[in-house]
Amino acid sequence: MILVWSVPRDSAASAVAAALERWGADARFFDQNDALEAGLELAVDSGVTGRLQLPDGDIRLEEISGVYIRPYETSRLQTIASAPDHAQAKVAALDDALLGWSEITAARVVNRPSAMASNHSKPYQSSIIHAQGFDVPETLVTTDKDALEAFWEKHQSIVYKSISGVRSIVTKVTPAHRERFAALANCPTQFQQWIPGTDFRAHVVGGEVFACRVESSATDYRYPDREEDAPKIQAQELPADIAERCGSLAASMGLLLAGIDLRRTPDERWFCFEVNPSPGFTYYEQASGQPIADGIARLLAAA
Repeated sequence: MILVWSVPRDSAASAVAAALERWGADARFFDQNDALEAGLELAVDSGVTGRLQLPDGDIRLEEISGVYIRPYETSRLQTIASAPDHAQAKVAALDDALLGWSEITAARVVNRPSAMASNHSKPYQSSIIHAQGFDVPETLVTTDKDALEAFWEKHQSIVYKSISGVRSIVTKVTPAHRERFAALANCPTQFQQWIPGTDFRAHVVGGEVFACRVESSATDYRYPDREEDAPKIQAQELPADIAERCGSLAASMGLLLAGIDLRRTPDERWFCFEVNPSPGFTYYEQASGQPIADGIARLLAAA
């Protein structure tokens, strides 16, 4: 039995569920919108046993061999947010219990919460990336506007971005930003040297690497300002040593699935910016034609 835990509108979870169906796998989808009617009985003795109680029937936890998790914050789901406080508290407890179970179950979990934790601190994650042999941009995390000025003068072109796992738009620092520098005193902010080159996205799925090349003149190709900046994405095989390094990086973080953001400079240096432990891979799959969802389904079905 393979469990997919998310909501149907999540494109990645839906793609994996569809791939599992194509593979003829015994799979169940736990729709978080049904959490008010769900429950969990969990026992940890000589092993991890119990039952996940769903509206369409119970699942014995010990029968689950693979799990794909893309959970949403249930308090933000309309079906949950409109429920009484005691019902919301019950759902929150269920979320916590399932996340705890995903840490200790013998099933193959894509991915365990502990393995995804490094994404909450990008500077920490960057140290892991560098230890695996990738170049990383020089980085400054500061509340000091003078330190920022010195960093900017040193590199000439710099960007700012999220320091945590919260998605942000990578933006170049311009003279117009100077009027906001004093606000740094209220919030540590991450700045990085701008690295010119060509973007690549590598999805590591178990032992497979699905890579694509991304051509765009936008600072952050995910959010182009103009139509002509829209990214052109196509499948492209990475050099063997870089593909192997991507696999080693994901493995070092305990990730069975990872979305790795790379950039190749004109002088053939490979920089790695970050590792997404729960990638929304369908954007790249649809553009490149790569069977990433099928790769995840194979990984889960082989558990």
